[in-house]
Amino acid sequence: MTEPATATLSHHAREVIDAQLAQYPANQKRSAVLAALREVQHENDGYLTPALMDAIAAYLELAPIEVYEVATFYSMFETEPCGRHSVSICTNICCMLRGADELVAQAERTLGIKLGESTPDGRIHLKREEECLAACCGAPMLMVDHVYHENLTPEKIDRILAELK
Repeated sequence: MTEPATATLSHHAREVIDAQLAQYPANQKRSAVLAALREVQHENDGYLTPALMDAIAAYLELAPIEVYEVATFYSMFETEPCGRHSVSICTNICCMLRGADELVAQAERTLGIKLGESTPDGRIHLKREEECLAACCGAPMLMVDHVYHENLTPEKIDRILAELK
């Protein structure tokens, strides 16, 4: 599938961006980039294309690089097609000391994919390693579609993954 040379933002995406812009001074349009990327990604089956990022830049009157750098910096944004459910396993020190490496290996075995890949049916995207998800007291933990699951075991991981439709 080839992407059109230009993309347009939906009416709803423009409304979301405009609501965000209303919270900042008129000369601070860059403040709406995160909200714009989040909404456009949601509307585009969970990922951003260069054409969509260009459309955001044009709407906000920014240079395209100002949008690209945000989209590629934050792990919550995807720039390639991926699975419906986003699974992030924290591998930072607290989680690592409590077995995160074993959980990553279990998830990869269960799903038949590696970190950074999606299942062939498009159901689950196992995100690349997360530096920290800020739930150290519940380590080891993972996040599924922005919902935290803490104090995990390999068995709990399998149950969580099996419930994702």
